[in-house]
This record gives sequence, structure tokens and C-alpha cells, in this order.
Amino acid sequence: MKLLFALLAGALLAFVLWPLLATVFSTSPQALWETILDPQVRGAIGLTFYASAIATGIALVTGVPLAYLLARHDFPGKSLVQGLIDLPIVVPHTAAGIALLLVFGRQGALGRAFAKLGVKFVSSLPGIVIAMLFVSMPFLVNAAREGFAAVDPRLEKVARTLGAGPWAAFRRVALPLAGRSILSGTILMWARGLSEFGAVVILAYHPMVAPVLLYERFESYGLSYARPVAVWILITSLGAFLLLRAVARRRG
Repeated sequence: MKLLFALLAGALLAFVLWPLLATVFSTSPQALWETILDPQVRGAIGLTFYASAIATGIALVTGVPLAYLLARHDFPGKSLVQGLIDLPIVVPHTAAGIALLLVFGRQGALGRAFAKLGVKFVSSLPGIVIAMLFVSMPFLVNAAREGFAAVDPRLEKVARTLGAGPWAAFRRVALPLAGRSILSGTILMWARGLSEFGAVVILAYHPMVAPVLLYERFESYGLSYARPVAVWILITSLGAFLLLRAVARRRG
């Protein structure tokens, strides 16, 4: 049984690893060097990291309170709210992009409202951010909810009996104890935002984030021209993700 499980696990790992290694080792060092010297490639990778970080920051401010409410309180429609949080995971992301375009586009209700403030979402950084936020938010909210649910509510009650207010009890007891789960969800959300293509390409094709640039080069010039871009996306995304996970383990 152990051998069988090991073979099955090895097959799955090979399925994941083989295409990635083939992509890396089929690209020459010269092509990689020429590609990273391309300002468009560096700009797209930097924009991807930046936009995903902004989306993650917004989710931290809004999603952590929501996760706390879901973990600590029962209220009418709670199951519906949880379903809405998980919905972006199952909705095709191109469909999510269309939905966002209808609301935040030039003719959408929020699009027109924000346009009066000088903010536009179509083909702009804010559009990239909200697309990443929509599709990757569930990872952070669900992780934070599970973290808060694992904290014994009696600890907060003890803090309250010792004179702490609701905010102080949350900040000094619940938040630190759930911190590792929140940090894990933050990393997962940020990493998921880096890879988003479907919603972004519908709402904000330009300025191009790395996945959109990769698609553009593949469609325009073919596999040989797109492959070095894919390798750099793999290297930078995986490197940043592993670094953040290492930091999270050390802090945990």
C-alpha cells in the first residue's frame, strides 16, 4: 500500500514538475538574458507584483473583519455570505471579468461614479487591482475565518472581564492568535493574484501584467518568443512565493 501511494504521489508530482522543468531547460541563457533586458517584460512583472500587493492590502483591511464576523457570530444570511465569498473560486474568470466590466466599465454604475472622481477601471491599474481582488479574495477570507474559529472565544471573554474593550480584545487576543492563518491566507491571495489572467484581460488589457504579456507574445510571435517570458514569470513568482512562505514559517 505504501509503495502504491508513493507511485501515485510521484506520478502527480511529475505531472506538475515536468512541464515546468521542460519550459525552463528548453530556453537558452541568451534568450533569458535578452528577455529580462526588455523594459516591457520588467515593467509587466513589476506591475503584476505591485497590483497584487495592493489587492491583497485591500482584502486585509476589509476581509479580516468579515472573516471575524463569520467565525464569531451567527446572523441571518450567514450561509449566503459564505457562498458569495467562495463564488469567485468556481466562476470562470473570464465571466468574472465581464461581470466586473458591466459594473466598473465606462457605462457601469460604479464606473460612472468613480469617473467623476477621476478614477477609471478600464485599461488602468485600478481595473487590474479589482480583477485580482475579486478572484483571489476567497483565499485570504477563508484562511482568516479558519484562524479565528480556532481561537477559543473564552480567551476574549477573559480579556473583556479584565477591562479590555471589544476592539482591544480583538487586537490583543484574537488577531495575534489567528495571525499565522491570516499570514498564510495573505501569501496565497497575493500569489493567486500574480497568476490572474481571465478577469484582467477582459477589464484591463493595458497596461499589461505579466500573464497578459505572455499571452500577447504567444499570440503575436509564437512559442519561441513567449517561452523566455514564461520562464521569467515562473522564476520571479515562485521565488517570491517561496521567500514569503519561509518568512511566514519563521514568524510562526
